[in-house]
Amino acid sequence: MSDRTTPIQSVQVYPAACFRVSAGANLGDGISWHEELELNDYYMLEPGALRGRLSLQADVDGGFHVAEDTGLGHPGARLHLDCALTFMSPDGQTQDAVVIVELDETDSIAGLYLLSLSELQPRVEYALVGVNPDGARACFARVACVYFTRGTHITLSTGEQRLIEDLQVGDRVLTRDDGAQEIRWIGASTVRAQGDMAPVVIEAGALNNAHDLVVSPDHRLFVYQRQDRIGAGQAELMVKARHLVNGDTVRIASGGFVEYFQILFDRHHIIYAEGIAAESMLVDPRTRPSLPPELLEKLTEVMPGHARSGHHGIDVQQALLDRPDAIDILRRASTR
Repeated sequence: MSDRTTPIQSVQVYPAACFRVSAGANLGDGISWHEELELNDYYMLEPGALRGRLSLQADVDGGFHVAEDTGLGHPGARLHLDCALTFMSPDGQTQDAVVIVELDETDSIAGLYLLSLSELQPRVEYALVGVNPDGARACFARVACVYFTRGTHITLSTGEQRLIEDLQVGDRVLTRDDGAQEIRWIGASTVRAQGDMAPVVIEAGALNNAHDLVVSPDHRLFVYQRQDRIGAGQAELMVKARHLVNGDTVRIASGGFVEYFQILFDRHHIIYAEGIAAESMLVDPRTRPSLPPELLEKLTEVMPGHARSGHHGIDVQQALLDRPDAIDILRRASTR
């Protein structure tokens, strides 16, 4: 478990050696940092290549390091978001990715990882058509942000259940800890429902919800345990949707496109979506680049409040939830 201000961000990445140049100037080389890349090189995923879990923790200065619960890399090592890449597949579709560099104590490269925002297929050649050293943080923020999907009912201060796509700036939403709060900004985007951007479906009834709740994988849900049935040692929990996936009542909806919405308040809040307590957008070093520059200028005075208001419960590590009945245990713990 972690009680740090900034939530740990876990992403599925390929080690650089798994994605090599199949034709071009850097023939045989794995994906690398931006100064070593050549446009129009063709890359291919190695057969049998598997993604691993890299956990990132944001530092107070805006940097990143490898978190303790990582599957790849060395805990505590510094991480650098090096560049955003754009690949083109043979069918003309573009694929976005981020190169993440792990540094050792001498600031030498200790590891290279590719975070792809959509699925890569083995034995398919991907042409490198874009390298943007200034776009890595914005691209990473697309994964780090939390999203609701079109069709989600949000509880207003009046008790009305309003569809998220019908909300407007200034609408007053019911929050768990601070009553009615006005929406400061609403963001919307449509992305491929693949990889770390594929939404998680929590079926009706799984957490005493009347309708399905569909959210981004790292969206944290708030659960109050009347009894500590999960072994977290705390009553108030923050649980990532991806950690509840059991392939049955909680599943990943991969394929096609998904329309995502963000809700921003002057502080980070717990609101109610389909009756489930869930977090609103938290502005921190991971997610800040996703906001429009003009909005950031207006919110300079209130943004520090997000960092101070990020504690609504203990973040539960995946190990405590790595069981098929985790969602049932949490449902029972919250009701009796």
